[in-house]
Amino acid sequence: MTNRRILRLSGADTFDFLQGLVTNDVKKLKDGAVYAAILTPQGKYLADFFMIPEGDAVLLDVAEALGDMLAQRLTMYKLRAAVAIEEAGLHLHRGLGEVPEDGFADPRSAEMGWRAYRTDAQTADDVDWAALRVAHLVPETMIELTPDTFILEAGFERLNGVDFRKGCYVGQEVTARMKHKTELRKGLAQVHVEGQAPVGTELNAEGKAAGTLFTQSAGKGIAYLRFDRAKGPMQAGTAQVTWADSSENA
Repeated sequence: MTNRRILRLSGADTFDFLQGLVTNDVKKLKDGAVYAAILTPQGKYLADFFMIPEGDAVLLDVAEALGDMLAQRLTMYKLRAAVAIEEAGLHLHRGLGEVPEDGFADPRSAEMGWRAYRTDAQTADDVDWAALRVAHLVPETMIELTPDTFILEAGFERLNGVDFRKGCYVGQEVTARMKHKTELRKGLAQVHVEGQAPVGTELNAEGKAAGTLFTQSAGKGIAYLRFDRAKGPMQAGTAQVTWADSSENA
């Protein structure tokens, strides 16, 4: 039901190997699940995933559609490192409320519930996860997160997905420069939506391209905005979109 791929990385070099690749600090695994991404050398998004501690191994919970690519990319970087990459044979379970004994709180937001990894598939899930994502401005793989994404524009700092003190990783230089030397002029924000528009509809403000509207729920949506053009009403097809509070940008 969850459409996720669970990989297991094991071997003596696993933690050091991941530490040199991913956007977050692998040492945080001692406290629970860690949200992170792997980037291109140019600092653009390749995949986001959850790292889960499993004794001396690490589980990677990634969207099914990116599973093969991520495994291939990790294998490419592995070289002679003592790291084995394999299918874990586990299924993701998700829920809200108290975290079960075998579960982990979602590191992106307390409102996003818990995740657990079990040998059986989850058969029932009545949570409207898209509505929760919109309410708490949490982007989704292959919807708001695409190969054109810079993770700071997607709110990864707010979502606990990047660490600026951990040292080098692939794409770190560009990410650090965006953090310390520039003011973000584009990024994800929660918007108000009157009407509906297909995911990926272009936003226009006074005839100028102002961004893209993505997931929508209960009169709100997640949009990628050009902040300088998103000051007033915008159109997404027949829907009217407004960005009410500039403090909401990612």
